[in-house]
Amino acid sequence: MAASETATLAGGCFWCTESVFDELRGVESVVSGYSGGHTESPTYREVCSGMTGHAEVIDVKFDPDVIDFADILRVFFTVHDPTTLNRQGGDIGTQYRSSIFYHSDEQRKTATDVIREIEEAGVYEAPIVTEVVPFEKFWPAEDYHQEYFANNPDQPYCSAVIAPKVAKFRKMHADRLKR
Repeated sequence: MAASETATLAGGCFWCTESVFDELRGVESVVSGYSGGHTESPTYREVCSGMTGHAEVIDVKFDPDVIDFADILRVFFTVHDPTTLNRQGGDIGTQYRSSIFYHSDEQRKTATDVIREIEEAGVYEAPIVTEVVPFEKFWPAEDYHQEYFANNPDQPYCSAVIAPKVAKFRKMHADRLKR
């Protein structure tokens, strides 16, 4: 039995990505938070200002015996638009950039290989702008951000933005859902 591994991913709003990865078989936990900036212990308000350099991220603990890092990334690339710089839908700013914060040289290589694979397959018309950068530090977001979609499904943003992403994920990756 392999030890858990960690993937730290930024794909726009962390509420959206957390809600998808919560349902992915092999994922043990997902925590919303912040990474990639220069401010120590940032708050949501500070990150939203765009002045901290942090992105909204999810910290995903997964079992590599059930799902490998490459497949984590393949799902990641289907649940956000990796071709828009510092933007996901109506969310605009560096805090919404597309990033893979790698935890090892193996993760870095896998990330660049998966990006090349997706670009060669012509999945997107525009080039992928996802940055692949070394992981440095993760700060969990405030408690009210954790499991946001699960706890607030009728909130307008959740029903208009997150619910369609979750439905798309369930349709595209039905064979990967937790049972």
